[in-house]
Amino acid sequence: MHILQVCPRVPYPPHDGGAIGIYEIIRGVSAAGHQVTVLAVNTPKHHQPATALDHLGPNVRLVTVDVDTDLKPLRALRNLLQRTDIPYNVERFISPEFAVRFADLLREQSFDAVHLDGTFVAWYAGFLADEVAAGRYPGPVPPLVLRAHNVEYIIWERLAERERNPLKKWYLSHLAGRMKRFEATMLHRIAAVAAITADDARRLRALGCPAPIAIIPAPANTARFRPDPARRPQPRTLFMLGSLNWLPNLEGVDWFLRKVWPVAHREMPDLELHIAGSHPPAYLANRPAGQDKVFVHGFVESAPDFMQAYELMLVPLLSGGGMRVKIVEGMALGKAILSTAIGAEGIEAQDGIDMLLRDGAASWLQTLRDYYHGLLPLAAIGAAAARTAQAKYSTEAVAVGFEALYRQQRAVMAATPVGG
Repeated sequence: MHILQVCPRVPYPPHDGGAIGIYEIIRGVSAAGHQVTVLAVNTPKHHQPATALDHLGPNVRLVTVDVDTDLKPLRALRNLLQRTDIPYNVERFISPEFAVRFADLLREQSFDAVHLDGTFVAWYAGFLADEVAAGRYPGPVPPLVLRAHNVEYIIWERLAERERNPLKKWYLSHLAGRMKRFEATMLHRIAAVAAITADDARRLRALGCPAPIAIIPAPANTARFRPDPARRPQPRTLFMLGSLNWLPNLEGVDWFLRKVWPVAHREMPDLELHIAGSHPPAYLANRPAGQDKVFVHGFVESAPDFMQAYELMLVPLLSGGGMRVKIVEGMALGKAILSTAIGAEGIEAQDGIDMLLRDGAASWLQTLRDYYHGLLPLAAIGAAAARTAQAKYSTEAVAVGFEALYRQQRAVMAATPVGG
């Protein structure tokens, strides 16, 4: 098959969860023998040359279009005041030049499916429908498959629920409502959805999604994340790893530092906390190293090396949606992971078997006490986690799911009469 994969960024280097998920699908589908043309928004933040994916071999072609997606306060204000169902965080990814390149690729080549990677490029499904309606695209249109990274409006609703600043709470609620209307509209423009979790599939159906929904988890390069028996983590150490400019991650870190760590540090003075992630805010980046036994590492080149240096992985997420690839990578490395229920959404893990699931500061503190005093079976939990990750979330397993979905939609299109 030949797949056109439309992406909100060039997914290289694959350092954060969003990039990893996109990159591993490209790698897995192309390694299975299919051609993948990647049409990517080339953002200022993640700008890459057109050769960025050449290492994946001749089955992968990267086409980029420069789009300025940087936040512009005046544009955000104008969007807020307009009567539109397109939220500003989607509007940033809408580009006439990108739309033209998208249509040109579809005219120039024959594709078996168009894979839209996430809500921020879903608008182009509507653009294509308008082109067809206006007679500017001759058709037939390949089946459009939306990979829903998460249900975006849920993230903003959850952030709004916990926001104490009235003005910010109103803005987040307004953004959530606008995003909800946009997502509901776009679901009527596609042929099928790949939801990352069963929870997200239920939310998409509740939004009125008329298209079939397949549940295909986020992939991880589990071959790269295998336990190294020679590596011994530093005892009595906790760690967090994730992009620190993603609001749910930052909210979780702030909650842990405010509600859990002061008591944990006082009761367990030998315990260390290590935080890593790109783009930490100044108040974290400028925190003196070792203050209250907290170490902020910022961006780290090797996630496996960082994870294997410390003992217990923490995922204190209070909002967000979809699925955390970093959790899967930690599981593949055989790490014991302490997560909130929201943090572990979409991952087939069982409390006390291959993960520790706790909600609320009191429960987190008690689990940290048990860890500190050697009362948790970390080795057994980590070993079970590694088995779960390898069996369910490898790139190869996920690629098989997408191959089946593309083939199914291609067959549906072939069986549908013209105009039917």
